[in-house]
Parts: sequence; structure tokens; C-alpha cells
Amino acid sequence: MEQRKIISIRTKLLGIILPVVIVIVVVLVGISYVISRTTIEKASENLLNTSVDKQVEEIEAWLGENLAAISAVKQSIETMGMTDEQLQVLLDGYYGYHDNYPQGLYVADASGKMMTAAGSKKTESDPTQTVWYQEGITRVNMGFTSPYTNAEGEKVISACGILKDRSGTLKVISADLSLQRIGIIVSSLVSMEQAQAFLVNRTDRTILAHRDSSLVSQKLDDSKDVFLQDVAQRLKEDDLNTVQIDGNMAAFAQVTGTDWMLVSYIPVKVVYRDVDNIRTAMMIIGIISVLLLAILIERVVYLVIRPVKGLTKAIMAMTDGDFTVHIKTRSRDEIGVMGRCMEKYAATMRSMIASIHGVSGKLQAQADSSNDVSGQMYDASKMQSASMRELNETVEQLSISVNEIAQNATTLALVVADTRENSVQVNERMRETVEVSQKGKSDMQNVGNAMQEINVSVTSLQEAIDKVGQASEEITNITNVIGNIADETNLLSLNASIEAARAGDAGRGFAVVATQIGQLAQTSAESVRNIEKLISEINGLVRNAVTQAGDSVSSINSSSHLVNGALQTFDNIFENIDMVSKLVQQMIDQVEQVDGVASNVAAISEEQAASSQEILASSDTMVEQANHITGNSESVASGAKELTDSAMELAHQIEIFKVGEGIE
Repeated sequence: MEQRKIISIRTKLLGIILPVVIVIVVVLVGISYVISRTTIEKASENLLNTSVDKQVEEIEAWLGENLAAISAVKQSIETMGMTDEQLQVLLDGYYGYHDNYPQGLYVADASGKMMTAAGSKKTESDPTQTVWYQEGITRVNMGFTSPYTNAEGEKVISACGILKDRSGTLKVISADLSLQRIGIIVSSLVSMEQAQAFLVNRTDRTILAHRDSSLVSQKLDDSKDVFLQDVAQRLKEDDLNTVQIDGNMAAFAQVTGTDWMLVSYIPVKVVYRDVDNIRTAMMIIGIISVLLLAILIERVVYLVIRPVKGLTKAIMAMTDGDFTVHIKTRSRDEIGVMGRCMEKYAATMRSMIASIHGVSGKLQAQADSSNDVSGQMYDASKMQSASMRELNETVEQLSISVNEIAQNATTLALVVADTRENSVQVNERMRETVEVSQKGKSDMQNVGNAMQEINVSVTSLQEAIDKVGQASEEITNITNVIGNIADETNLLSLNASIEAARAGDAGRGFAVVATQIGQLAQTSAESVRNIEKLISEINGLVRNAVTQAGDSVSSINSSSHLVNGALQTFDNIFENIDMVSKLVQQMIDQVEQVDGVASNVAAISEEQAASSQEILASSDTMVEQANHITGNSESVASGAKELTDSAMELAHQIEIFKVGEGIE
């Protein structure tokens, strides 16, 4: 029996428990990581929204402060109704007054006249075409323009509005605020580490402030940066929720009173850096926990199943036939109960096997004795059966021989009787045969004369056929001449037709005659060919007839010789028949004497055949009984042999088991 590989219970338990523990730890780590990530993500979104709101408040405060200051100056000018000289003094006083608009204030009217501070470098070729003037004439209260680049090449926004100074002229007062200052505010007020922000005009999506100054005044749509392009798309779709864009968490906030949108963003990897560190730490802790649990589980399993290993070894030994093992167990659990039961089983098996071992020895001795006796009986019965078969065969052969003698004697008597009758008939037939042979002799002489006459006739026929063949050859020569003449005539007819055609109308009649001659020549040629064909067939037939006539002459000559030989044979037959007739008469006399002897032999043989049949029947009965005895002896011998083999097999099986010293 093929031995299968054993897998220990400890291996199975560890193979089941450890994967479950590992899965549980992995699931717990995963759940903790997801919860931590979600928590940090929400906290980061809240912090980013708080930061962008704070930045917007600072920008709004900065813009409101500057706009309020400039509006106060505008209101003072409008209230006081200043002259140009007073206005110039005011403008000179505000030059360099505030860092946010270091060039001070300036005023332009509809005629293109522009007033600036004395130290200002502000110049415009046509103030009425500037951004600050065009947007200023549209509002009474001060407001900010869209970002633009002034004549000095600086990127600015202007606070501007209509100035009502009672002069009756449309004037606009304005002050330039550098976008660089706004960019500093936008960049400096970011509260999250590694976070960035930029200010963009929501209407045309122009960047107003950015840490990278090269991007200022550029449109988001024209940027090659994928993040900026996605921000532009969200501004178009008016989707201003906090969202992750291209690996960045972005928040949007609009500056009140403007079309400005502040976009603050931070890389996602920065947000999740701490949670990733937590995940790594949890994974390390989980691996260490799994290793500790694996060691603890392995020790516990070992202590629990250690008695099972001893029990398993004992069962394996008993499976191999060794019942000398002893199972010792002290536990009171199921394993202890199993061990005590196996110990009782081993003791019971030792007693049973020892008993079977003694019985098998006695059984084998008895089987050997029976086997010897049955063998002797079988040999004796075989010898008796063989002798009876030989005797039966001898009697059967004797019976067959006697029957054959009786049959042959009876047949001989019948044959002799038939022979005597047939001899009489043969004698009569012999006399008739002598008479017929005399008549046959005269007939054969007549046949010989007739054969000579046929030979003469066939010779004459052969000569006539030879003459026909010569005549057909002459006819063939004549047809050849006629054919040549027909060909020449046909050629002459053709030439005549040609000449008649040359002669024109005068030769028409001649042409008709030539045509008829040509047709006649052609018909003659065809007839000649048919005649040649027929003559050829006749020549073939004549040659065959000549050949057959020659063969007939040869056959007739041979037949004449045979007839002469037959005539001589008939003379010999006649003499022999006459002699046989005399011998037959003598044989009839002798057959009558044999007939009496054969009848006596047949009667005696029939009596002997009946006696041999009775002896054969008795011999068959004895052979049948001897065969029956041999079959029974063979069955007894076979049974004794099987009994011996079974006893040996039982002893061999018992020898496998070990039940103690000296008993195997």
C-alpha cells in the first residue's frame, strides 16, 4: 500500500490560524489608515479653507484701507472746491506719502490734461485712452481697475473714480497700486506649511499675484501648467469647492467687491505625509505583532498536541503489527480518553493474536496430514483410472475388429452372390460384344475409304481457292490502273475548267462538260477505292480459306492414319474379347463355390460381434466409475492443498504482529 505523506496537526493549525491573524491585522491596519487619512484630509481641507479665508480677509482689508484713504482725499477735494494750484499742492503732498501708492495721486480731464505730483514720474501720452481713465469715468465712487501694465512697464491696478471739483470739467482722480505688493500679501499670509496661493481675475482668468512673478498678468488658459489649466476649467464651470487637482488640494475664495479669486493649494503628499508615517509605523507594529502571535500560537499548539504525537506513533506501530507498545497519558481531556482506549485495545489484540497463533499451528499440522493422505489417494485413483481406460480401449478395439470382420464377411457373401449373378450377365454381354465388334470392324473399313475420298476433294478445293486468290490480285491491279486513270481525268477536268474560265463566255459549255467529267472521275475514283476495299477483304477471306483448307487436308491425312490404326485395334479387341468370354465362364464356376464359404463365415462373425458389444458396455461402466473416483480424489487433494495454503497464510499473517517477547 502506498504511504501518503503525513501533515502534522500543528502545521494544519498554524496554516489556518496564522493567515486568519495576518488578515485581521492587515484589515485593522487598513481600517486605521483609512480613518486616519479621512480625518487628516478633512482637517487639511478645513485648515486650507481657514487659511484662504484669512488671506482674503487680509487682502480685502488692504484694499479697503487703500481705497478708503484715496476716497477720503477725493471727498476732501470735492468738498473744498480746490483750484488747480491748491490741487497741485495736495498732489505734491501725497507723493511718497504711502508705500502702497508711492507715485501719489494724479488727475486727468476730458481734454487730456493730466496733473501729477512734482516728483512723480507718471506720464501718459493720452490719459483719456488709459485703463484707469476709461474705467474711472464709469464710476462716481472710487473702485479698482483690472490689472494692467502702465506706461512705466509696472504691473499695477488703479483706484479711480470721477472727481467732482465744481470746475464743470469731467475729471478722473486715480492712484496706482503695485501688484507686487498684493503678491507679497498673498504669499506671506499662507498659514500651512508648503502651501501656496495666487490671485486671479475670475472674469478673464488673468493671474494678478503669484509667487512666480513671471506668471503675473498671464491667463490661466494660456498656461502650459496642467494644474493652472484645470483651475481655469473649474472657474469656467463655477465649481469652487475644495477639491484635489493634479496631486494638489485646492481651495477657492473670492475677494469681496472685486472679480478676484484667491486660489490656495498644497501638495497632497504633504497633507498625507504624517498619515503615511503612521501607516508605516502601524505596519511595523502589525508585523511584530504577527510574529509574536505566531510564536505564542506555535507554543500553545505544541503543548496541546504533544500527547497526540505519542498516540499517533503508537497507532502507526500497531498498524505495522507491533502490539508491544504501551500508551501512557495523564490528561483528562478527549486525548487522554483516546489514549486509555487505545491501551485497552492493544491489550485485547495481544491476547487475541496469541490465541490465534496457537490455533493456526494446530490447523497447519492437521492440514499437512490431510494433504499427504489425499495425495496418496489421488495417485492410486489415477493409476486405477489409467488401467481401466487402457482395458476399455483394448475391448473397444476388439469389438470394432469383430464388427468389421462380421461386416466384411457379410459384405463378402453379398458380393459373391452379386458377382455370380453379374458373371452370368457378363457372359451374355460378351457374346453380344463379339457380334458388335465384328460389325464395327467392317464399318471402320468403310470409314477409311470415305476419308481417302474426302482428302482428294479437299485437295481440289485448295487448288480452286488458290486460283481465286490469283484472280483477285489481277483485279486489284486493274483497279489500281482505273484509279490512276480517274486521278488523271480529274486533273484534266480541273485544267479544262481553268482554260474554260479563261475563255470566258465562249468556254462556258466546255466548262460544264469539264465539271461533269471531273465529277465522273471523282465517282470512278471512289468506286475504285470501294472495289479495292472489297477485293482486300476478299483476299483476306481467300487467304483464310486457303489456310483452313490446308489445315483440313492435314487433319484429314491425320484422321486417315488414325482410322487405319483404329481398324487394327478393332482386330486386336475382337481377339481379346473372345478370350475374355472363355475366362468369364470359368470364373462363374469358381464364384459359386466361394459363395457357400462366405455365407458360413458371415454367420459366425455376427455371433462374435454381439458378444464383444456386451463386453464393451461393461468396460465403459467400469471406466466411468474409475473416472468418478479420480475426480473425487482430485477434489479432496485440492481441498487439502487449499487448507494447507490457508493455514500457512494465516501463520504468515499472525507472524506480522508482535505481542510480546517469545510470542510472534
